[in-house]
Amino acid sequence: MSELPPLESLLSRMRHQTDFPAMSDSVFRIQGIASSESESVGSVTNEILKDVALTNKLLRVVNSAHYSRGASISTVSRAVTLVGFNGIRNMALSLVMLEHMQDKAHAHLLKDEFLRSLMAGSIAGELCPALMDGEEAFIGAMFQNLGRLLAEFYFPDDAGEIRSLMSPARGAVGEAAASVRVMGVGFEALGVGVAKAWGLPQSLHHCMRKPAGLPPARLPDDAVEKMRWITLAANDMADALTASNPDEVEARMANLAHRYSKTLGVSVAQVSAATVKARQKLIDMAQAMDLKVLPGSCASQLLQIPFDASADPSNGVDTQPDALGAHALQATQSEPPVAGEAAFTEARRVTDMLSSGIADITNLMVEDFKLNDVLRMIIETMFRAMDFQRVVFCLRDPKTECLTGRFGLGADVERVVALFRVSLKSAHPDLFAVVSAKGADTLISDTSEPRIMQRLPPWYRQSVNAPTFLLLPLQMKGTPFGLIYADKPAKVGLAMDEKELSLLRTLRNQAVMAFKQSG
Repeated sequence: MSELPPLESLLSRMRHQTDFPAMSDSVFRIQGIASSESESVGSVTNEILKDVALTNKLLRVVNSAHYSRGASISTVSRAVTLVGFNGIRNMALSLVMLEHMQDKAHAHLLKDEFLRSLMAGSIAGELCPALMDGEEAFIGAMFQNLGRLLAEFYFPDDAGEIRSLMSPARGAVGEAAASVRVMGVGFEALGVGVAKAWGLPQSLHHCMRKPAGLPPARLPDDAVEKMRWITLAANDMADALTASNPDEVEARMANLAHRYSKTLGVSVAQVSAATVKARQKLIDMAQAMDLKVLPGSCASQLLQIPFDASADPSNGVDTQPDALGAHALQATQSEPPVAGEAAFTEARRVTDMLSSGIADITNLMVEDFKLNDVLRMIIETMFRAMDFQRVVFCLRDPKTECLTGRFGLGADVERVVALFRVSLKSAHPDLFAVVSAKGADTLISDTSEPRIMQRLPPWYRQSVNAPTFLLLPLQMKGTPFGLIYADKPAKVGLAMDEKELSLLRTLRNQAVMAFKQSG
C-alpha cells in the first residue's frame, strides 16, 4: 500500500485524536451558521446556547472593554445583534479552540501560542478602521499561523524539535524550512489543509498564505492582497512582542512600524498607536476568558500594561373553578430549600440571570428597538435561567385565528415550532387554547395524568409529549394574541419560588409591552 502524502498523513493522525473531531465539529458548525446569509439571529443563538461553557465565556468577552457598548449584555441574541455574525463567529471560534487546550499536559505552551494569535488578530483589527474589514482582518491574522498552533496542539514533540532547529545554537533555521524538515510539510500548508477541512472561507485561505517579497511601497489596490499584508504585519508585530527580549521590544516594534506603514497606508505613529490599543484590549479579553499564563513566559509579556496605557404589574391568574385550576402557576416553594450551599447558589443563579435579562431588555426598550430582538431576548433569558429543554414563542395568525409557532430555542426546536397550531375558535378547545383564552399562567407537572392527557391535542401527544411544561399566555385587552411554551425533559422538573415566578411573569409582561410599543 502506497504511503500517504505528508499533509494527508498529518491530517489522518489528527483525526484519530479524541480532541480533533469534537473541535472540528464545533468549528464547522459555528463557521457554517455565521457565514450563511440565510441564517437568522435565532439560528446562531441556538447553536451557541448548546454549549453552556461557551455561552458563559462568550458573554463575558462581549461585556469586556473590547466590545462593551456601555450597558451589560446578558443574552447571546442581543450580543449577536450588537456585535454581528462575524464578530460572534470570531469570538466563538477563539473560545472553542481555547476550551480544547485547557487539559493538555503542555497547556502553557498552547496558551502562549493562542495568546500570540489573539494579539495578532487584535492588532490587525485596529489597523482596519472599517468594521467589516476589521472583523475579516482579526480572524485572518488570528488564523494565519493556525498550522503552528495545531502542531503545538497535536504534535508537541515535533513542535519542540522545530523550535530547537530555529534556535541560534542549531543555526537558526527559518520556521518554514524547519517545519518541512521535521514534519514533511510546512506550518502554512498544514493550517490551510485544516482550514479547508473545517469549511473556513476562501478569503481566509488567502490570508493564511503569507505574501512573499518586500512589503509594497503603497497600500495594494487588490482587497485580497491588502488583507494578506495587514495580517502578515500584525503577526510579525505579535511575534516581536512575544519573542523579543523585553528591553528590545520597543526598538523592534518601531522598525516594524517603519517597515509596514506605507504598505498599510497609515503613519508610523498610527501603527504604534494601534499596537498599544490592541494590547490593552487583549489584556481585557484574557481576563474575560479567565486565561492565565505562567509568570515570565513569552505570553506574559503581552498581558503587561503597555507603557502609555494610562493614556412590573403582573397578569392575574384566573381563579374560577376549572379542571385546570389546580395547575394555575404558583410558586412551588415559598423560598429556596435549605439544602446546603449548592441549592442556595443555584437559586441565586436563576434569579440573577432572570433579573439581568429583564434589565437588559428594559434598557433596549427605551431605544428604537426591533420587536423580534426583544422577543428573542425574553425567551433566551427564560431558556438559560430555568434550564428548559426548549422554549417556543407562538403568535396569533389573524387569518386563521390560530396561535402558530414562530421561533424558539432548544432541542429539536425547529421541528417543534412547526407543529404548534392552536385554534382559538374551535368548538372543542384543547388545553393550550383554554389557557390562552383565560390568560391563566399554567404549569403542567405531569402530562401523563389522564385528565391532562385527554386535553392535549393529538399532534402534541404524538410528536412532542414533554412530561412537564409551562404556559405563559399573552393577552391584550382580554384577547389572546401570543403564547410562550417551555418544557422540561423530566416529570416535576420545574420548581420555582415566589421571586422566580414573579420574574418569569415580568418577562412575559415585557413581551406584551413590546407589542404595545411597536404599534
